[in-house]
Amino acid sequence: MKRTNTAKWIESAGRWQINVQKDGIRKTFVSSKPGRTGQAEANRKADRWLDDGISNAKIKVKQASDQYIESLKLSTSKSHWIKYESAFRNHINPYIGTIRIESITEQHLQDVIDRAYGKGLAKKSLMNLRACLVSFIKYCRKNKLTSLLPEGLTIPREAKVCDKHILQPNDLKILFSEDTTMYRGKVVQDPLIYAYRFHVLTGLRPGELAGLMWSDIKDGTVYLRRSINVLGETTAGKNQNARRNFALNIFTSAIIEEQKKQLEEQGINSKYVFCDKWGDPLKSVNYYKRWSAYRNHHNMPPVTPYELRHTFVSAVKSLPEGYLKNLVGHSKDMDTYGVYSHEMDRDMSETAALVQGIFAQILAG
Repeated sequence: MKRTNTAKWIESAGRWQINVQKDGIRKTFVSSKPGRTGQAEANRKADRWLDDGISNAKIKVKQASDQYIESLKLSTSKSHWIKYESAFRNHINPYIGTIRIESITEQHLQDVIDRAYGKGLAKKSLMNLRACLVSFIKYCRKNKLTSLLPEGLTIPREAKVCDKHILQPNDLKILFSEDTTMYRGKVVQDPLIYAYRFHVLTGLRPGELAGLMWSDIKDGTVYLRRSINVLGETTAGKNQNARRNFALNIFTSAIIEEQKKQLEEQGINSKYVFCDKWGDPLKSVNYYKRWSAYRNHHNMPPVTPYELRHTFVSAVKSLPEGYLKNLVGHSKDMDTYGVYSHEMDRDMSETAALVQGIFAQILAG
């Protein structure tokens, strides 16, 4: 919609003013700048509202971000929206929260990222912050609060990348030969030893390991259908690729049988394969503590539970790319795989045999 009038100088108010109407709604736009500069600014504000449908542009970032988080609570899991809520609380609103949405520029958003970098945030955290900003501005565009398209946001080149640790061959030999750990000052058998071993032999995400049920294992095949996040929420997994199947091999089959036997001996009846002593699914924090105790007891590097997944990928990196991506639930960079490649009946059994051969060589030295 195009305006047919222009801003006029209101002497009593000391400003340029223009009144426009759209869809039955009448709005006034002003500028206190003197001369034709002020007239052009008032006209520009009116044109933006008429052309782009921008409404309520005077709302401030803090108010809009609160509305945005509330919308996320309705459509996403708590583990997702709580991260974005933290980003606004710690990095975004303290810096630009009092600025009107209509005044926000891409440089404002870049400054948020740069200030977070100056505080020492790692590259991965900065990437998450950028994703939050882009998603927030998209929400604002949908609600006609802005027309900004922040396409050029960048991560500082010098942003630190956190070091990743994996278990080396000697560590793996210890893992598959030693089942003791330190608990309350005493050396005891680790009740989660089979969870660690299955974890490193399959490359599951920690939440997928916690969510694995006995009903998910049928005729030598594991069907991954759920994940339990750090907040204890059961979800369908990180993404659509997380729902996948893989065949057990001689090592993973033996571990499953040993885990079943151990639970029976302890009188634990649970629908979860790897559970706590009450039969409930493993909590992320408890699994981390128990693994850390086992790891430290055997003088292993500071590998986290998620890095057991990295260990698996590092160990089986000689697998054909298609097999590996299917195993760990990763998407393909090029959609050629997704559109034209379909799993053949023998693929899972071949993958299981290849993984078995790799770990047989590692454990045999």
